[in-house]
Amino acid sequence: MAGRRKILIIKLGYSETLIPEISQNCSLGDVFRTTPVLNLFKDDHVTWLTDVAAVPLLLGNPFIDRILAFDLLSVMQLEEERFDKVINLEKVPGICALANRISAWSHFGFRFDQETGQAEAYEMAYEALAVATREDMKKLQDKCWMEFLFEMLGGKWQGEDYILGYRPKTVPEFDLGFNTHVGSLLPLKAWPEQHWHELEKLAGGTYSVTYQKHLNNLTGYMDWINSCRFLITGDTLGMYLGIALGKKVLGLFGPSSDMDQSPHPNLRIIKPQLERECIPCMKKECEFNDPCMQYISSAQVLAVIQEWGII
Repeated sequence: MAGRRKILIIKLGYSETLIPEISQNCSLGDVFRTTPVLNLFKDDHVTWLTDVAAVPLLLGNPFIDRILAFDLLSVMQLEEERFDKVINLEKVPGICALANRISAWSHFGFRFDQETGQAEAYEMAYEALAVATREDMKKLQDKCWMEFLFEMLGGKWQGEDYILGYRPKTVPEFDLGFNTHVGSLLPLKAWPEQHWHELEKLAGGTYSVTYQKHLNNLTGYMDWINSCRFLITGDTLGMYLGIALGKKVLGLFGPSSDMDQSPHPNLRIIKPQLERECIPCMKKECEFNDPCMQYISSAQVLAVIQEWGII
């Protein structure tokens, strides 16, 4: 480690960087889509503190020297270490307090405010925190998520991609992969089940189809994604993994913001054909009791598949 800076990245997935909600469950997608920042620290010794559920997403990553699963022992250890930089990307007050206590020459991201007991921002993260917590700022922002992330660390995003260490054990054998599941944080992101079945009927005569598998086994899940040539998915972990694995990915967006997504040549996006000011609402329940995702038709999806091609 001689001559290398010591960097600590704290990303557990309990709070997504640009939305206000905090959860006790790990957002695997938010952990994985943070990996491009590792390009800023290729020559450094990097420790990444994360939730145990996200560890398989980081294993084998060439730019991470040490992965620590968040527990009492890892917290006690970090409180006794010294780093050159501590980067806290969690807005959970207790995690912010932990980051404050870890010795480092410099801190980035989010900090704990002793007066309010809430998360506050270090200097370069003010805009990101405002976008996460203020509805007016969210609607005005025109930067993608990755631009915010790099600016929080004093860098500039120049198209750096997701970094996956895992090497799948499968080969592509299916034309279309239907990544149907979405997380509990924003269940409205799900495309209705009947639309998936309609798409299968429309596409089945031309393309081979496989539905999402290994939901509770990340390595199996990554193997399943790799077995597909083209992935249709909601705004969820599978979208980022599909891009990282070199698949063509069609993202279906409604209640979550497509503005957050970093542009990528392997990603195309479809949104509802619906005029509503509330889209994207970022809410768990639709105020109209008429979820916008149902207004993405299977015919729309098939048209993009046919126009773009499978390979």
